[in-house]
Amino acid sequence: MKFIGLLLLFCCALGTLRAQPAKPGDKPAPLILGKNDTIKTYLTVDSGKLLPWIVLEDVKIVDTRIFRSQADLDNFRRLRYNVMKVLPYARFAGQRYRKLQRDLAVTANKGDQKKLIDGCEKEIKDLFNKQIKDLTISQGEILIKLIDRETGNTSYAMVKDMKGGFKAFVYQSVARLFGHDLKETYNPDEQRDIEAILLQAGYSSSND
Repeated sequence: MKFIGLLLLFCCALGTLRAQPAKPGDKPAPLILGKNDTIKTYLTVDSGKLLPWIVLEDVKIVDTRIFRSQADLDNFRRLRYNVMKVLPYARFAGQRYRKLQRDLAVTANKGDQKKLIDGCEKEIKDLFNKQIKDLTISQGEILIKLIDRETGNTSYAMVKDMKGGFKAFVYQSVARLFGHDLKETYNPDEQRDIEAILLQAGYSSSND
Protein backbone atom coordinates (compact mmCIF):
# COMPACT_ATOMS: atom_id res chain seq x y z
CA MET A 1 0.00 0.00 0.00
CA LYS A 2 2.81 2.38 0.84
CA PHE A 3 4.41 1.65 -2.53
CA ILE A 4 1.18 2.43 -4.38
CA GLY A 5 0.78 5.66 -2.40
CA LEU A 6 4.31 6.76 -3.25
CA LEU A 7 3.71 5.91 -6.90
CA LEU A 8 0.53 8.02 -7.02
CA LEU A 9 2.31 10.90 -5.28
CA PHE A 10 5.13 10.70 -7.81
CA CYS A 11 2.65 10.75 -10.72
CA CYS A 12 0.83 13.76 -9.28
CA ALA A 13 4.11 15.64 -8.82
CA LEU A 14 5.19 14.79 -12.36
CA GLY A 15 1.84 15.99 -13.71
CA THR A 16 2.17 19.26 -11.80
CA LEU A 17 5.61 19.88 -13.24
CA ARG A 18 4.38 19.24 -16.79
CA ALA A 19 1.36 21.50 -16.30
CA GLN A 20 3.45 24.50 -15.30
CA PRO A 21 3.16 27.24 -17.95
CA ALA A 22 6.20 28.10 -19.97
CA LYS A 23 8.08 31.18 -18.90
CA PRO A 24 8.74 34.04 -21.31
CA GLY A 25 11.92 33.37 -23.22
CA ASP A 26 11.72 29.61 -22.85
CA LYS A 27 12.55 27.76 -26.04
CA PRO A 28 9.73 25.66 -27.47
CA ALA A 29 10.02 21.93 -27.38
CA PRO A 30 11.62 20.48 -30.51
CA LEU A 31 9.12 19.68 -33.25
CA ILE A 32 9.08 15.98 -34.03
CA LEU A 33 7.47 15.06 -37.34
CA GLY A 34 5.81 11.75 -37.94
CA LYS A 35 5.86 9.84 -41.21
CA ASN A 36 2.50 11.37 -42.23
CA ASP A 37 3.39 14.97 -41.31
CA THR A 38 3.93 16.31 -44.82
CA ILE A 39 2.05 19.64 -44.73
CA LYS A 40 4.41 22.60 -44.46
CA THR A 41 3.16 25.76 -42.83
CA TYR A 42 4.44 28.84 -41.04
CA LEU A 43 4.77 28.65 -37.27
CA THR A 44 4.79 31.21 -34.51
CA VAL A 45 5.96 30.92 -30.92
CA ASP A 46 3.32 31.65 -28.29
CA SER A 47 4.20 31.14 -24.61
CA GLY A 48 6.91 28.70 -25.56
CA LYS A 49 4.67 26.66 -27.85
CA LEU A 50 4.85 26.31 -31.60
CA LEU A 51 1.50 27.17 -33.19
CA PRO A 52 0.75 26.78 -36.92
CA TRP A 53 -0.62 29.60 -39.04
CA ILE A 54 -4.02 28.68 -40.44
CA VAL A 55 -5.48 30.90 -43.15
CA LEU A 56 -9.27 30.88 -43.19
CA GLU A 57 -11.65 32.28 -45.77
CA ASP A 58 -13.29 35.61 -45.04
CA VAL A 59 -16.45 35.32 -43.02
CA LYS A 60 -19.26 37.79 -43.62
CA ILE A 61 -21.54 38.44 -40.68
CA VAL A 62 -24.86 39.81 -41.85
CA ASP A 63 -27.54 40.80 -39.42
CA THR A 64 -31.20 40.34 -40.19
CA ARG A 65 -32.68 43.68 -41.05
CA ILE A 66 -35.93 44.62 -39.36
CA PHE A 67 -38.05 47.22 -41.14
CA ARG A 68 -40.17 49.71 -39.26
CA SER A 69 -43.18 49.21 -41.49
CA GLN A 70 -44.50 47.20 -44.40
CA ALA A 71 -44.07 50.28 -46.59
CA ASP A 72 -40.33 50.40 -45.81
CA LEU A 73 -40.02 46.71 -46.65
CA ASP A 74 -41.88 47.22 -49.93
CA ASN A 75 -39.61 50.16 -50.83
CA PHE A 76 -36.51 48.06 -50.15
CA ARG A 77 -37.79 45.19 -52.26
CA ARG A 78 -38.55 47.62 -55.08
CA LEU A 79 -35.04 49.06 -54.80
CA ARG A 80 -33.53 45.57 -54.88
CA TYR A 81 -35.51 44.74 -58.00
CA ASN A 82 -34.33 47.92 -59.73
CA VAL A 83 -30.70 47.40 -58.72
CA MET A 84 -30.61 43.84 -60.01
CA LYS A 85 -32.33 44.90 -63.24
CA VAL A 86 -29.77 47.56 -64.19
CA LEU A 87 -26.69 45.86 -62.75
CA PRO A 88 -25.89 43.90 -65.97
CA TYR A 89 -25.92 47.16 -67.95
CA ALA A 90 -23.51 48.80 -65.51
CA ARG A 91 -21.19 45.80 -65.74
CA PHE A 92 -21.32 45.89 -69.54
CA ALA A 93 -20.57 49.63 -69.57
CA GLY A 94 -17.63 49.11 -67.23
CA GLN A 95 -16.18 46.21 -69.22
CA ARG A 96 -16.63 48.04 -72.53
CA TYR A 97 -15.08 51.24 -71.20
CA ARG A 98 -12.05 49.39 -69.83
CA LYS A 99 -11.61 47.57 -73.14
CA LEU A 100 -11.71 50.89 -74.96
CA GLN A 101 -9.07 52.33 -72.65
CA ARG A 102 -6.80 49.32 -73.28
CA ASP A 103 -7.29 49.57 -77.05
CA LEU A 104 -6.59 53.31 -77.08
CA ALA A 105 -3.44 52.80 -75.03
CA VAL A 106 -1.88 50.64 -77.76
CA THR A 107 -3.19 52.67 -80.70
CA ALA A 108 -1.22 55.77 -81.65
CA ASN A 109 -3.03 56.67 -84.87
CA LYS A 110 -5.69 59.34 -84.27
CA GLY A 111 -7.92 57.97 -87.03
CA ASP A 112 -7.85 54.48 -85.55
CA GLN A 113 -8.56 55.90 -82.10
CA LYS A 114 -11.64 57.68 -83.45
CA LYS A 115 -12.87 54.43 -84.98
CA LEU A 116 -12.47 52.66 -81.63
CA ILE A 117 -14.40 55.41 -79.85
CA ASP A 118 -17.16 55.43 -82.48
CA GLY A 119 -17.43 51.65 -82.24
CA CYS A 120 -17.79 51.80 -78.47
CA GLU A 121 -20.41 54.55 -78.78
CA LYS A 122 -22.37 52.48 -81.30
CA GLU A 123 -22.45 49.48 -78.98
CA ILE A 124 -23.73 51.63 -76.14
CA LYS A 125 -26.36 53.23 -78.40
CA ASP A 126 -27.52 49.82 -79.66
CA LEU A 127 -27.92 48.63 -76.09
CA PHE A 128 -29.82 51.81 -75.23
CA ASN A 129 -32.20 51.50 -78.18
CA LYS A 130 -32.96 47.85 -77.44
CA GLN A 131 -33.21 47.73 -73.66
CA ILE A 132 -32.10 50.73 -71.61
CA LYS A 133 -34.61 53.13 -73.19
CA ASP A 134 -37.43 51.27 -71.40
CA LEU A 135 -35.98 51.81 -67.93
CA THR A 136 -37.90 53.90 -65.45
CA ILE A 137 -36.51 57.17 -64.10
CA SER A 138 -35.57 55.45 -60.84
CA GLN A 139 -33.82 52.62 -62.67
CA GLY A 140 -31.94 55.08 -64.87
CA GLU A 141 -30.76 57.00 -61.81
CA ILE A 142 -29.50 53.78 -60.20
CA LEU A 143 -27.75 52.81 -63.44
CA ILE A 144 -25.86 56.13 -63.51
CA LYS A 145 -24.73 55.56 -59.92
CA LEU A 146 -23.64 51.99 -60.60
CA ILE A 147 -21.64 53.02 -63.66
CA ASP A 148 -19.70 55.37 -61.43
CA ARG A 149 -19.19 52.54 -58.92
CA GLU A 150 -18.12 50.15 -61.66
CA THR A 151 -15.69 52.44 -63.49
CA GLY A 152 -14.69 55.07 -60.93
CA ASN A 153 -15.88 57.73 -63.41
CA THR A 154 -19.20 59.49 -63.80
CA SER A 155 -21.12 58.98 -67.03
CA TYR A 156 -20.50 62.64 -67.85
CA ALA A 157 -16.72 62.23 -67.40
CA MET A 158 -16.73 59.12 -69.61
CA VAL A 159 -18.57 60.90 -72.43
CA LYS A 160 -16.31 63.94 -72.10
CA ASP A 161 -13.23 61.73 -72.19
CA MET A 162 -14.37 59.92 -75.32
CA LYS A 163 -16.31 62.55 -77.28
CA GLY A 164 -15.25 65.90 -75.84
CA GLY A 165 -16.82 68.54 -73.65
CA PHE A 166 -19.47 69.71 -76.11
CA LYS A 167 -20.83 66.18 -76.69
CA ALA A 168 -20.86 65.62 -72.93
CA PHE A 169 -22.86 68.84 -72.51
CA VAL A 170 -25.38 67.69 -75.12
CA TYR A 171 -25.76 64.29 -73.47
CA GLN A 172 -26.18 65.93 -70.09
CA SER A 173 -28.86 68.26 -71.47
CA VAL A 174 -30.80 65.34 -72.93
CA ALA A 175 -30.43 63.35 -69.71
CA ARG A 176 -31.85 66.30 -67.77
CA LEU A 177 -35.02 66.11 -69.85
CA PHE A 178 -35.57 62.60 -68.52
CA GLY A 179 -34.78 63.55 -64.94
CA HIS A 180 -31.20 62.24 -64.88
CA ASP A 181 -27.86 63.77 -63.99
CA LEU A 182 -24.84 62.21 -65.71
CA LYS A 183 -22.55 63.86 -63.15
CA GLU A 184 -24.12 61.91 -60.30
CA THR A 185 -21.61 59.91 -58.27
CA TYR A 186 -21.86 56.82 -56.11
CA ASN A 187 -21.16 57.10 -52.39
CA PRO A 188 -21.44 53.78 -50.50
CA ASP A 189 -22.10 55.62 -47.24
CA GLU A 190 -24.99 57.55 -48.76
CA GLN A 191 -26.24 54.60 -50.82
CA ARG A 192 -26.15 52.07 -47.99
CA ASP A 193 -29.22 50.19 -49.17
CA ILE A 194 -27.83 49.76 -52.68
CA GLU A 195 -24.45 48.74 -51.29
CA ALA A 196 -26.09 46.19 -48.99
CA ILE A 197 -28.04 44.72 -51.92
CA LEU A 198 -24.86 44.40 -53.99
CA LEU A 199 -22.93 42.77 -51.15
CA GLN A 200 -25.75 40.33 -50.43
CA ALA A 201 -25.71 39.38 -54.11
CA GLY A 202 -21.96 38.71 -53.88
CA TYR A 203 -21.15 41.45 -56.39
CA SER A 204 -17.88 43.32 -56.41
CA SER A 205 -16.97 45.67 -59.23
CA SER A 206 -13.65 45.60 -61.05
CA ASN A 207 -13.02 49.03 -59.59
CA ASP A 208 -13.05 47.75 -55.94
